[in-house]
Amino acid sequence: MNPSPLHQNVSEIQVLEERSLTISQFASACNVSEHWIVQRVQGGVVHLDAETREQQNPPVGDVQSWRFSGHGIVRTRRIADLERIFDADPQLAAMTADLIEEVRQLRTLLNRRG
Repeated sequence: MNPSPLHQNVSEIQVLEERSLTISQFASACNVSEHWIVQRVQGGVVHLDAETREQQNPPVGDVQSWRFSGHGIVRTRRIADLERIFDADPQLAAMTADLIEEVRQLRTLLNRRG
């Protein structure tokens, strides 16, 4: 069983971070279905990579043409976990995942300064 992304070490994901992933690859890396990804993209919770966003804003057409940044894997896994564990609304889960990341970044900054 994979560790919960809420507390997971991200080293296993670092290899994928710089790649542009298809919806199938992204869904697999996030342990969710492609349908789940489509729903969250359409709801503005999960984001396409910058290049795809420029071409398809809002995202339309064939979902197989969508590309995702590997950087979104941890965030998307957190969202899925928050939805599942706490029965959270997707928007609330996304906001919580963003706050978790912001707190992590602030703690890192504080640790560097003193």
